[in-house]
Amino acid sequence: MELSGAATFVLAVCLSYLFFLSLWRKKGSPGKLPPGPTPLPLIGNFFQLSSSETMKSLEKLRGKYGPVFTVYFGPKPVVVLCGHEAVKEALVDQAEAFGGRAQMPTLDRTFESHGVVFANGERWRQLRRFSLTVLRNFGMGKRSIEERIQEEAQFLLQELRDTQEQPFDPTYFLSRAVSNVICSIVFGNRFDYQDEDFLALLQMMNESFRELSTPWSQFYDMNGSLLKYFPGPHMKIYHILERMRQFIAKRVLRNKETLDPGFPRDFIDCFLIQMDKEKNNPSSEFNIKNLELTTLNLFFAGTETVSSTLRYGFLLLMKHPEVQEKVHEEIERVIGRHRVPASEDRMKMPYTDAVIHEIQRLTDIVPLGLPHTVTRDTPFRGYMLPKGTNVFPMLGSVLHDPKYFSHPEEFNPGHFLDANGRFKKNDAFVPFSSGKRVCLGEAMARMELFLYFTTILQSFSLQSLVPPAQIDVSPRLSGFGNIPPSYELSLIPR
Repeated sequence: MELSGAATFVLAVCLSYLFFLSLWRKKGSPGKLPPGPTPLPLIGNFFQLSSSETMKSLEKLRGKYGPVFTVYFGPKPVVVLCGHEAVKEALVDQAEAFGGRAQMPTLDRTFESHGVVFANGERWRQLRRFSLTVLRNFGMGKRSIEERIQEEAQFLLQELRDTQEQPFDPTYFLSRAVSNVICSIVFGNRFDYQDEDFLALLQMMNESFRELSTPWSQFYDMNGSLLKYFPGPHMKIYHILERMRQFIAKRVLRNKETLDPGFPRDFIDCFLIQMDKEKNNPSSEFNIKNLELTTLNLFFAGTETVSSTLRYGFLLLMKHPEVQEKVHEEIERVIGRHRVPASEDRMKMPYTDAVIHEIQRLTDIVPLGLPHTVTRDTPFRGYMLPKGTNVFPMLGSVLHDPKYFSHPEEFNPGHFLDANGRFKKNDAFVPFSSGKRVCLGEAMARMELFLYFTTILQSFSLQSLVPPAQIDVSPRLSGFGNIPPSYELSLIPR
């Protein structure tokens, strides 16, 4: 009887599996998703995906199924796009259809589809249009924001001089400088580098970016439908972001108490004024929740990605001293030792421009990109993606596409130089994504990277504590983001 009972149980499990698998596949109708590994009920492709090496897992599946395939994160299908052609065809050629933002379990509890980055539909359109207008009014992409960056770079230089050639970790030196630029827009002022509240906020920022890339967070994003009901380390990110939101909430309250509608001081003031204008409009998306979370979006995006790129860039320049020396020579020739670098210098500095592009390409700060969703039933490469299908445009696969970069895994500024040493654009350079969801702050980020790099290298040589051959540029963590390894360096005045 025991043997018979065991056989019956096994048979029931097998039949249940086939039944659920049949239902699952019918569930996708009337769509026809791209091929991919067969999922298991509830857990999807759990055994094909490593939460500690998400990008490598997906690249491995790409080798078997091609540049467009489907995987299941738990019970949810996700269409993965690899390489420049597939990503461009979706995000640019069919920008409207692929313009939705998919949910991320790690962030959903905080944002709940609010804030300009995670909103959809009319909410997203209102917030994006407003945010772009305000950012431009406060100088993004214009001379006024350049002057703020130049001023902040001088504050940073003084901090760096105070290290007096002693080894130090550059993390918070760089994040304070970068963050102060976006702070001047969203909060109306820069912070002193020793301000305790500011330092605490940056520590939370750094920790949240790191936490998003841990295996636990990646595991949660792949299995959110099950894990959201259980406590554990995958919930840590919510508590960090909540403390950051509370900081912003206090700033909003302070602005409300001192608001002069005729003279808006910052992004928060402008949003509060718009809230008052639309207080009788039932379809308005201008409310406190969207204010706090859009401000958090701007503050996070305007700090962590640029400062991480700078940290990675210093490490690569120390590993390749011959590249650092060529950048020094170009700075000396075009700018000299005493004039403050300006964004217009970029056009005369093709090698430095190429080096910065190559740093962004190789470091690939957000390799998976933020997930998208299709806004309607969408034909794509012979398949039919039903409305609401999640899509992962893997930006890392574009930035390392061998069709567009001859040595994709090597640090080679020549990827952005022609035979005559002139800067050349590359269509596969998409660190800010592309299409309708392209980064709001791209122009400002590009300006910051150029001005901070040239200002620092104009005054200092970067010196590693170990020989170049021993420098390890492997990410400390690789998940949502590629987190730079921790290191120290010395700055030698030039």
